[in-house]
Amino acid sequence: MRDLLLGLGGGLLAAWVLLAAALLAAHPGRAALGEALRVLPDLLRLLARLARDRAVPRTTRVLLWLTLAYLAFPIDLIPDVVPVLGYADDAIVVTLVLRAVVRRAGEGTVERCWPGTPDGLAAVTRLTRARRRPLPDGP
Repeated sequence: MRDLLLGLGGGLLAAWVLLAAALLAAHPGRAALGEALRVLPDLLRLLARLARDRAVPRTTRVLLWLTLAYLAFPIDLIPDVVPVLGYADDAIVVTLVLRAVVRRAGEGTVERCWPGTPDGLAAVTRLTRARRRPLPDGP
């Protein structure tokens, strides 16, 4: 019985390490991670706005609600008490979900729902690897 529990615990630990490594490897880089952490509060408000927006496809809204539930759940892949990395997994998950949202709902929807500054939106555009259209010249 003891061997079974040790094997199960070791397997769960190995799966956690692999999942954390895959999540960190999926992110574009350290500079982008810093940007994501800097705009994380605006990103959370953006997710909530997109999840309530009827212009966003239903499956995408479900994905957004599941992401918000993951972020609200107190147990994360990497606990938030771990300095920097604790919030990094949240930022990476949000970035990956936003990439999917941009592909499905379009950049215009994200721009319309963005609650932060233009610089923050530019950071989100870089994070999601979206191509930002230049704004038309004024009158």
